[in-house]
Amino acid sequence: MPEITVDHREKAYALLKADAEKILRLIEVQIENLTMPQCPLYEEVLDTQMYGLSREIDFAIRLNLVSETQGKALLENLERQLNILHEAAQN
Repeated sequence: MPEITVDHREKAYALLKADAEKILRLIEVQIENLTMPQCPLYEEVLDTQMYGLSREIDFAIRLNLVSETQGKALLENLERQLNILHEAAQN
């Protein structure tokens, strides 16, 4: 039974990480091709995607599939990467 639990935890974290990477790619494409970071559409997409990911992470934490520390680290890492993208687009 413990092996199954570990496997589920690893899968949950991998799925959350993949969702975070999808958000990063979506924003990269949006910055490069569609809109500038000061555009309301850009902000709406970013806010919606980040909110959705935070809800997924909260759900996984409540199910004890990821730790609160892992969840916060995942969001902080994504936010840091998005800030780098945003700053690069400004220059």
